[in-house]
Amino acid sequence: MKIPLRYQITDYDCGPTSMLNAVSFLFEREDIPPEVPKYVMLYCLDTYDHRGESGKSGTSKMAMMFLANWLNQLSNAKDFPVHCRYLSGKEVTVSENSEIVGALQQGGAVILRLWYDCPHYVLLTGVRGNSLELFDPYYRRRAFCCPGVEMRDTISANRRVSFERLNLGKRGYYTLEKPEEREAVVIFNANTRKTPEDTIEYFL
Repeated sequence: MKIPLRYQITDYDCGPTSMLNAVSFLFEREDIPPEVPKYVMLYCLDTYDHRGESGKSGTSKMAMMFLANWLNQLSNAKDFPVHCRYLSGKEVTVSENSEIVGALQQGGAVILRLWYDCPHYVLLTGVRGNSLELFDPYYRRRAFCCPGVEMRDTISANRRVSFERLNLGKRGYYTLEKPEEREAVVIFNANTRKTPEDTIEYFL
């Protein structure tokens, strides 16, 4: 049984919440080993703010890279068909032929670090034309007044963001940061991943 995606419960836990949402999106609840939520929460929130307070700068890139590698090792050790690929820098692009869009078309999910009011992790769950469907774990009721961002209310997405918005080239809601700051984790359920031949073409 699939369970609903969830929202973060503090201002800081967008990273672990998006990672757990990715697993929930891709796998049935009965198939998820209990080590997954245990270690996701253990390894995330590993930063300190300027006052030295633990966790108050969220989750580091190193922690997300470690989690991606840890999940791949867990897949090798157990019958849990998860596969991750960590992307950084210029590997993180959003366009018709990018690796991120290709992964979504193959039925994967992508944890993407972008800009909100600060660096922020969200979960990409699909492609519709020249827009991405995503689930932002930061709860919000009000609509956005900026172009290219729509509120959604589906099982797997609460936002739709245009490629143009993501590639705006300056900081704003749901924009990619400069290339050296970018980061993403591509995640697949190996049993449900589509081959390129099976991929549905979403672009018009």
